[in-house]
Amino acid sequence: MPLKYAYHPGNVSHSSAPEVNDTMMPIAKSLGIELTILEGATSCGAGIMRQANNRLQLTLNARTFAMAESLGLDIMTPCAATAGNLNEDLQTLIGNNILLAEINSILMKTCGLKFNGAVKVHHLLHVLVDEIGLEKIELKVKNPLNFMIAGYYGPNMQQTGMCGDDDVYDPSYLEKLIQSIGGIPVEWGSRTKSVGVPGLLSEEPTVLLQSANVILDAKDEGAQLIVSACNLSHTIMDIYQGKASRIVERPINIPIMHLTEMIDFAFGHHNTRLAQLRTRISVIGN
Repeated sequence: MPLKYAYHPGNVSHSSAPEVNDTMMPIAKSLGIELTILEGATSCGAGIMRQANNRLQLTLNARTFAMAESLGLDIMTPCAATAGNLNEDLQTLIGNNILLAEINSILMKTCGLKFNGAVKVHHLLHVLVDEIGLEKIELKVKNPLNFMIAGYYGPNMQQTGMCGDDDVYDPSYLEKLIQSIGGIPVEWGSRTKSVGVPGLLSEEPTVLLQSANVILDAKDEGAQLIVSACNLSHTIMDIYQGKASRIVERPINIPIMHLTEMIDFAFGHHNTRLAQLRTRISVIGN
């Protein structure tokens, strides 16, 4: 029997990071994961919306939960920020019956949906390790990624109750996954630190400094490549490398890829893109 999930690709996967969806679908097919796309599902709020209107974010995410619940499926996402924000709002709603009733009243009036609390949120990483199993993943590897790889979790999904059997404070799932596809995991202290995503528009210099420090930590430990379990954090670390480098007055250039890309390439999909990655590592790495 295939694993079945309601699929939420995450915020940037809808726009600036289509490569996440491009690589997620072949992975699902290879591993027998059946994904039902939540058509019309909105952004999780990305830690930004709640700052202006928490009730709006709760309502939009409750709508997403209700959509998945109507399908009888839990939600799975490849983005740590989305997983974390959805889970925080899920716990808020199921822990407050009065608030849930108020939100459901809004949902019924606006879209005819109701959320009863029977949904869980999963990140792809935990599904791969706990549900699929590293042994099965090893058997699917055709292109071992034999690089020094620093796995970046980000802070959002490191929450009690949503990390499977991984340690919330000292996680190791990503390192084990990197090993299973032939990579050499890098031990580094910044793997769960924030790169400041919500503050980019208002506090750009601070965010760029955070990002630069995280990247430099990985490079100082010998990383040739960073793989990110968070699509939003990937955007900051990758696209803004030039600006971040100028903030710290040090070169911080290093290839950064999405978790879905790493698995996809290791499984033998998108070999042209894998060749481009190898070239990037050779040209712009240390």
